[in-house]
Amino acid sequence: MHRTRAALTPRRRTTAALFAGLTAAALLLTACTGSASPAQSGATGSADANASLTVGLVLEPSSLDLRHTAGAALEQVLVDNIYEGLVTRTQDNKIVDRLAKSHEISADGLTYTFVLNDGITFHNGAKLTSADVVSSLQTAKDDKTVQGHADLAGVASITAKDDKTVVVTLTQPSQNFLFSLTGTAGLVFQKGDTTDLQAAENGTGPFTLTQWKKGDSLAFARNDKYWGTKAGVKSIVFDYIPDFTAGVNAAQSGTLDVLTAVDANLAPQLDKKFTVTKGRTTDKGTLAFNNTKAPLNDQRVREALRLAIDHKAIIEARGIGTTLYGPIPQLDPGYQDLSGTAPYDPDKAKALLKEAGQENLALTLTIPSFYGSTVPQLLTSDFKKVGVKLTVNSVEFPAWLDSVYTKHDYDLSFVLHVEPRDFGNFANPDYYFGYDNPEVQKLYAQSQTELDAKKSAQLLSQAAEIVAKDAAADWLYEDQTLTAVRPGVHGFPQDSINSRLDLRGVTVTK
Repeated sequence: MHRTRAALTPRRRTTAALFAGLTAAALLLTACTGSASPAQSGATGSADANASLTVGLVLEPSSLDLRHTAGAALEQVLVDNIYEGLVTRTQDNKIVDRLAKSHEISADGLTYTFVLNDGITFHNGAKLTSADVVSSLQTAKDDKTVQGHADLAGVASITAKDDKTVVVTLTQPSQNFLFSLTGTAGLVFQKGDTTDLQAAENGTGPFTLTQWKKGDSLAFARNDKYWGTKAGVKSIVFDYIPDFTAGVNAAQSGTLDVLTAVDANLAPQLDKKFTVTKGRTTDKGTLAFNNTKAPLNDQRVREALRLAIDHKAIIEARGIGTTLYGPIPQLDPGYQDLSGTAPYDPDKAKALLKEAGQENLALTLTIPSFYGSTVPQLLTSDFKKVGVKLTVNSVEFPAWLDSVYTKHDYDLSFVLHVEPRDFGNFANPDYYFGYDNPEVQKLYAQSQTELDAKKSAQLLSQAAEIVAKDAAADWLYEDQTLTAVRPGVHGFPQDSINSRLDLRGVTVTK
């Protein structure tokens, strides 16, 4: 139900820029000291097929052109709801068929054969065939401006065997290829379509776009001609409220049915009216070290900084999240507990800094301003205890992109890396981390061509351990997300919703 918006004024409207490759978003939790215990909904009754659902979100997209605009804000609402691919992924990152009713992989891992479901149409009524799939994938492979282009670099050919069958051949086996197709690289668009994707859409999904009020909201309607199981609600309004307090106020006033990215410090205010769920993510609060810049090119200095950080205190201060001491989160292949690589040990940190001749070290932390002050304050305090002076440089996101991500002009930086399976960043010496380890690069390459998923994960695990022991970066926390859901709303996703929010199965009882 979409109620009056009067309770939301005045409202602060801000939009953070997004960028290719990182997919980092400000879907984060600010300084917090407590967490809510879920309330139980006592709602009963049958699902209301004519119900409307209003969802409060943090980060609004700057364009609806998912093909040429990067970012979690776009993928979060458009993938699976408006646009679909041959395959998709579940909340726990398992791969399942979507437009394809089946797929087969050849024994040598080089040939993927997809058979399409019956009766698929685009929102403009055109029938989807294998020609649309071939055109979409070929465009992503050939056009460097298309999101996901790099994910198809290992594709040798894309052909239509018949109207319902697509065959993709790779140059070498790729453990990650199918997963790549669950992202923007694998989305299917109508061949030759002239729709202005910046402000309109023409997908195959269970919802259609009805209205976009820039700086305010995005509205979807159920696609009653959808080829698969129809959506459980008639319409959805995504209400963009980047101010956490305003979001809670909106929920309390009855304006919202669901509020995502709830500030843990504010969650207790919602206990009586909402069920507050805690979900897993692949979001990694990453403290980047500039591995190419002295003295951070000295492994002893990087290790000392890791040992100086009280990771558990950061979790306690935020009120949400779990510790993460390595580059692979729990939902990704290759995860292992690497807490032994960076136990809180200020005395050893001091000894390492002395050994490296850096007893009076001064460093600058460059951080996007929307991340708040909790992490910088804790790092400043921890580093001071081991004799490191930390200056915090809080900048607007475009400035961060320019200085840190593009020019690599920084000492330390912090950003929330939300993209799943992004360990390859540490196997890329040109990435802004500047980490260059041939053994890690070799293990990563082997993991990608290994046909056996378990063996591939083991190779990733080996590489991740090296990265952690090298102190290539520090991982302050693996984030969790709190979502407030009012009684009567059922089936709302809990995990990985910062990057994917499939709402087809959500229902509202009468």
